Amino acid sequence: MTFDVPPPSGRRVASADEWCLLPAMSAAGSLLAAVPAAGALLLTVAMRPREVGAVAPLRLAVVRAVLLTGVYAVLVVDLLGALHALTRPAFAAAWLLFLAAAATAAGLRQRRATRTAPTLTAAPRPVPVGAVVSGGSADPPAAAERGATGPDPTPTRAVRAPSGLLAVALDAWRTAGRGERLLAGAIGGLVLLELLVALLAEPNNFDSQTYHLPKVEHWVAQGDLDFWPTAIHRQVTIPPGAEYFLLHLRLLTGGDHLYNLVQWAAGLLCLLVAARITAQLGGSRRAQLLTAFVLATTPMVVLQATSTQTDLVCAAWVTCAATLVLDGLRRRTGWGTVLGLGAATGLTAVTKTSGLIAVGPLLLLWGLAQLRLALTASTATPGPTATSTASPDPTAAGAASPDPTAAGGDRRPRPVGGLARTVGASVLILLVAAVVVGPFLARVTAEFGHPLGPPRLRESIPMERHDPQSILVNALRIGHTAFDTPLAPLRRAGAEAIIDGAGAIGVDPQDRAITFGREIFPEPAWYPDEDRVAFPLTGALVLIGAVVALARPRRIDPEQAGPLRAYAVVVLAAVLLHTSMIKWQPWGNRLILYAVVLAVPLAGLWLDALFRRRRANPGRSGARRSVATLTAVTVLATSALAGVLALSYGFPRRLVGAGSVFTTSDWDTRFLRRPQWADEFRWAATAVRDSGARRIGLVQQNDNWEYPWWLLLRQPDGGSPDLVALQSVLPERPPADPASVDAIVCTGSRPACTKLVPAGWRLEFRGYVGYALPPGR
Repeated sequence: MTFDVPPPSGRRVASADEWCLLPAMSAAGSLLAAVPAAGALLLTVAMRPREVGAVAPLRLAVVRAVLLTGVYAVLVVDLLGALHALTRPAFAAAWLLFLAAAATAAGLRQRRATRTAPTLTAAPRPVPVGAVVSGGSADPPAAAERGATGPDPTPTRAVRAPSGLLAVALDAWRTAGRGERLLAGAIGGLVLLELLVALLAEPNNFDSQTYHLPKVEHWVAQGDLDFWPTAIHRQVTIPPGAEYFLLHLRLLTGGDHLYNLVQWAAGLLCLLVAARITAQLGGSRRAQLLTAFVLATTPMVVLQATSTQTDLVCAAWVTCAATLVLDGLRRRTGWGTVLGLGAATGLTAVTKTSGLIAVGPLLLLWGLAQLRLALTASTATPGPTATSTASPDPTAAGAASPDPTAAGGDRRPRPVGGLARTVGASVLILLVAAVVVGPFLARVTAEFGHPLGPPRLRESIPMERHDPQSILVNALRIGHTAFDTPLAPLRRAGAEAIIDGAGAIGVDPQDRAITFGREIFPEPAWYPDEDRVAFPLTGALVLIGAVVALARPRRIDPEQAGPLRAYAVVVLAAVLLHTSMIKWQPWGNRLILYAVVLAVPLAGLWLDALFRRRRANPGRSGARRSVATLTAVTVLATSALAGVLALSYGFPRRLVGAGSVFTTSDWDTRFLRRPQWADEFRWAATAVRDSGARRIGLVQQNDNWEYPWWLLLRQPDGGSPDLVALQSVLPERPPADPASVDAIVCTGSRPACTKLVPAGWRLEFRGYVGYALPPGR
């Protein structure tokens, strides 16, 4: 197995020719790009929970604001696309309108909160002395350790001023132990360094060069979302949710310089929401930090947070659905949260349909919990405790989900009560999801006669055999790739055992029905590459946490045994469904990232329980607990090292060494995957531009790079080039006639290019890239 090797480092300076070709971001573009972020921040203020006692209310407000912002972004693209108005002025107007609405909602909320502030202050109630107050809820496990009671150190309010939030943050830092500060510092350091890389590095993901970014350019060139003739079916058949966000940045800024921020923001959201899930399951501040630390140091998360891939975006929507579902385990769900669940489901579906493998079990858990509450409520006398703000169970208190679409006030959320209303809420979730993903599915169905696209897509990734033996072999291969390490003998031994075992039960481990494309198992996955890097340490911690949560949940938290076990069942169901529905492939580790993010809270909870038990009972089985604790600390330290190394030396974006974002030119950074192609693309594009060609034909295969042509062949005024495909895999979209173009550019196969070049044209080829010009040009 060979890996891509970065080219020698050089000064990070682009040539004059490169600067005139690369899109520049204007000052106006920078300001416009900040508008969506400002609107989301204002929505966070507007959507703070109105009731007292919600678990991590600020993070809950972030979830609501991000979901609403995400749905708005998708609907804007669909609406303006239908109007053939995918233009910068239209998008700027849409976001300025959004900003005005968000500012109005935030202002109304603040005024109402100020007016009702005296009635929103919680009366002192018994809580453990020194209990950590995080976003308005006491920390139950930490409180149980201390065992004393005292007044609530901070009155809980529905809305805090920024100065109040800063005071709470400073107080939390002062009361944190050395270990908690170390965890928080490591998380913050990694996030900030990832932000630096995301800002400095140009998009250079392989799939992005092939179809993620070209589809954005096609939309800009067309002004709508209609499909186009192409030899790369993934440009039109793969769900485009993440690319919709890139389209907003492309039109607002005029270039791709901020593209990496979409995945970075998704990674940050995953950290916040995973920590909130930990709190909902009874986790202390330390447990929440442990969860965030394990996730933040997972190499796949570190590398994807600076990428234009889509897996972290999918994982973020899945975790948003999970945290809203957990809010509904012990309290009736308000209609606003129902809309939030529909939004999370739709955003998952329009981003990456594999994420629905986890959203499905989550919604089933929510439905069962709501039915149970509806049935028990029918036999109970409703009272004021239904909305009590002094519930002894913080998780129950936090589960009360107010309407996130309301701008303010102190009204309690209207509960979804009774069997009929629960069924109606379920239907509403599906309807909202359909509004978000429906337009894309409608286009795919109209084009291919099936909402899941052409047969080649439906048969390439999903499993084609579902007998128990095939599913078992597929699961073992996925697990082998996910837990891969640099220890080659261990990798070989595990692979041989799986291959021999598969033969013993009558399954070919290389069967195309359970294996993607022409790939051969096994494939090394330990190298810190964004598309395939394994996560053995995170996987091991998650596995232990899930087993304990399933078998002995009271060891983690006696008061949360039911929710813990239910959540672990959902995680297990998602993993089992994934291994029974998705074929093994060398890049499978990134496809299962959504399940990893979903499961990490179980690891954080188990680690916290391990440290807590050792401190609480130092004399009982002390030696055994000390060994377990020392092992856990060693794993965490190694995990930190893995995260730092992935950020420092990961591929194809790194801080130090050959290919560093500090020492490699902008253009060469784009080609770190294939450095030999950089000069070839530039050579062909220069010849075509010098010929004065206007309409340019594309000849390429399914996995070829198209995006460089969009950069190199831009119009002198910065407009999109007129690129047309001379091949098409879409039956209803015929390719352009080669005689109708002024020049042809080719990638990949010279014979395929030769077949399409008209007679008498001059064809030149260098390795991977070629071009053809008519006589006289």
